[in-house]
Amino acid sequence: MTKEAAELRSEHVKKKKPILSRKSDSASKWLFPGISPEEYELEEEIPVFVELVDSMKTRVPYNYYNLPVCQRTKNASTMITKKNKEKRKNLGQNLMGMKTEIVDYEIHAGRSTGCQTLCIVEIPPTPLKFLRKLVKQQYRVHLTLDHLPILMRSAKMNYAIRGYPLGFVVPPGMAEEPNRMEETYYLYNHLRFSIYYTMVEDGFELDSDGKVEGIINDNMNVIGDNRSIRITAFDVFPVSVNHELPVGEDDQVMKDTVLATCDPSKGPVLNDIHTYLPLETGSAGDPLVVTYSYEVAWFQSDVKWADRWDIYLMESPDNEIHYFSIVNSLMFTTFLISIVAVIMVRALRRDLAEQSDLEELTTEESGWKLLHGDVFRPPNHRLILSVVIGTGCQIGTSVVLNLLFFTLKLIPIMKKGQVLTSILLLYVFTGSIAGYTSARAYKYFQGKGWKRNTLTTAALFPGMLVTLFIFLNLFLTYKGAATAVSLFTIFKIFSLWICASTPLVFIGSYFGFRADKIEVPTRTNQILRFIPESNQQVKTFRKLAFLSGILPFGAVCVEIYFIMGALWLHQIYFIMSFLLVACLILTATSSTVSMVLTYYQLCHEDHRWWW
Repeated sequence: MTKEAAELRSEHVKKKKPILSRKSDSASKWLFPGISPEEYELEEEIPVFVELVDSMKTRVPYNYYNLPVCQRTKNASTMITKKNKEKRKNLGQNLMGMKTEIVDYEIHAGRSTGCQTLCIVEIPPTPLKFLRKLVKQQYRVHLTLDHLPILMRSAKMNYAIRGYPLGFVVPPGMAEEPNRMEETYYLYNHLRFSIYYTMVEDGFELDSDGKVEGIINDNMNVIGDNRSIRITAFDVFPVSVNHELPVGEDDQVMKDTVLATCDPSKGPVLNDIHTYLPLETGSAGDPLVVTYSYEVAWFQSDVKWADRWDIYLMESPDNEIHYFSIVNSLMFTTFLISIVAVIMVRALRRDLAEQSDLEELTTEESGWKLLHGDVFRPPNHRLILSVVIGTGCQIGTSVVLNLLFFTLKLIPIMKKGQVLTSILLLYVFTGSIAGYTSARAYKYFQGKGWKRNTLTTAALFPGMLVTLFIFLNLFLTYKGAATAVSLFTIFKIFSLWICASTPLVFIGSYFGFRADKIEVPTRTNQILRFIPESNQQVKTFRKLAFLSGILPFGAVCVEIYFIMGALWLHQIYFIMSFLLVACLILTATSSTVSMVLTYYQLCHEDHRWWW
């Protein structure tokens, strides 16, 4: 990498860093705080792990070993080292279906190997049809080496995509047979791995000339024999090739067998339209015989270990877009609050002035002034409303706490399992807030069934979530998805709900009912005031109430776009400070719109503003 290219890369990544991490030179420091580099001795075997096989077109991932691929033959204990030990999965990883398994690729540190056969798989017609479906839906396999996700990238085409596809589809008339009127499906059965590394000696990374960067003393640049390497990139180039098997030796091909199409002495295996492997059975419906193979090439790189995550941030938008979005939303919110404040103050001042001028006259009052005896009347369905209020406070508190922890880097945002675990635990531990708020509201609404209120608060929203989760889990289980959750995980969620969330709700409800009743400045009349029949203005108000969500959505729509991109397009969303500001903007905008709509409703003598 030239000096100009390195400076351009550094400047491009700098635009993507959070505000509080501007002084940090590497992405690893703020993506993975506290993580130290792993060093491998030369010829040390490095395990390759496989994660889910997923697609951007559908949200049903599959387990890699449920596909017609080479099954694992190695004993996991022989490949797991202290550096790559399998850790116990947390609750979030179990809910997400994250299952990392070893693949049989033999990769040794610093050793480049030519084409090697991995195994032979016979694919019957039914699994072949399923594999064609996955290829059409653009499913991709995600491998990891030294915690680095695999990349497909090209400097000429200027792209970098995580994972490699299972295969590809050729439109009619463009395959090897021009007269064919159907789509042709091909399988990628050969992988060419390119692994980039830096040499390390005594904890210092060496450049391509064998010198320690930043050290001028020649004695410090003397290189010894005890070296190790740090992996900085893990790339793959998939190839579709119909390997030529020896006659009568379909079941005798081993890993060291040399094929005519997989000969290390002939160089790398290339894509050729005449040797593509079509996903088709024989004329008599015979199973498709697939030979899987791979090759490994090691290249020394000038990219430091601390900068190896920079390439994964290239696909995410620059922070400048976030800045402009946040500034635009802040200006919009400030303008909206100012307009509402001016209008409300002027309207209230005018109404109060008219009331003071006509105190001695017998003119009847009108508008919101007629509702002083009914504005704080308890609403209908008071139990449900109090539960909704308490649940909303619980969700809001847990969201703010999570965003604060993410912003302060107390929880690593790149570890999705820990993030989901944190979200669940904080929601459970804020159950006392839901119980307390719901009890205070229900007591003000003159409710008497405190047990019913507490049980409903503890069971309504979590029960709806659990029911929806079980329904979706049944669907995923029926489809054979890898994210289907086991019964033991569901039991743990149920235990967390019963043993932690519900007792905390009861504790909060106990203190809420013991607290003093909320006092209001007016006294509620015993007789309910008649509400005028609906007119054109009331109908207009209902339309405005229905469209009132447009303003809060417009204030945060750009940030929602980034979040959806991270969920559906495999982008990395790591700037939680922007999301925290966006949540505050959403809260301010929603509150302002609610004030305006409530005032509009009260002016039309409708005191049913609670709902």
